Amino acid sequence: MVFYRYPGSWKAEVKVELLRNRVEIENTTVIVGSHDVSIDVLGNYLKKLHPDRTLSSAHVGSLGGLLALKRGEAHLTGVHLLDEETGEYNVSYVKKVFGNSPMVIVNLLYRQQGFIVQKGNPLGVTTIPDLTGPNVRFINRQKGAGTRLLLDYHLRKEGIDPQLVEGYDREEYTHLAVAAAVASGSADVGLGILAAANALNLEFYPLTEERYDLVVPEAFWDTPFITGLLEVMANPDFRRSVEELGGYSMRATGEIMYRCQGS
Repeated sequence: MVFYRYPGSWKAEVKVELLRNRVEIENTTVIVGSHDVSIDVLGNYLKKLHPDRTLSSAHVGSLGGLLALKRGEAHLTGVHLLDEETGEYNVSYVKKVFGNSPMVIVNLLYRQQGFIVQKGNPLGVTTIPDLTGPNVRFINRQKGAGTRLLLDYHLRKEGIDPQLVEGYDREEYTHLAVAAAVASGSADVGLGILAAANALNLEFYPLTEERYDLVVPEAFWDTPFITGLLEVMANPDFRRSVEELGGYSMRATGEIMYRCQGS
């Protein structure tokens, strides 16, 4: 598969053994970045509307996704990065990583982030300061994840040293993995999305609503790698399926939030 390469990025020729049909590989859109349950729904609907096309996703966090995109390892990335100074999501980070390279930020959804706890919330965790309570075991997201940055922002806002949160250094890579840790009893609380809590029949206490966007190099915008996804995002059945998962708003789905044509 050939990806767009940004000036200064490295590339090398290597021998590989293909485990899938070459045509199937060439018809696969690769998204690397922040985890969200809706990405799976997006891929399922893409297959329904375009049986020859596939969406392949990898979860490395928002910052990791931007860097992977810059290295030419994906067609797009999912991000939810809050700029503490402006209150804006994603734009400033894309500018820092890509400068004046031609890029598009398109909204996928808005979602609720909050505390995922066991049924009955036995330790009464509903706020950031509650994370420092006695016997409260937290499960965190990996460094570079937007959810991790959101937590750090609120800890600073409350004046709380992260080391006062038992389990701050325990990391998982997806919202569902965080929910699974709570459901299994290995953790008492994690920060994540409502859809993950609902999936495992856990309780949820909202902290904030955030904007989750897709970042796309302009070079891919009018190609089948992206046009198929945009078609899915405009589909009412897709939007309804995502909203039924809980904690999602599709009020701006498909809207362009930022576009840089390059210099």
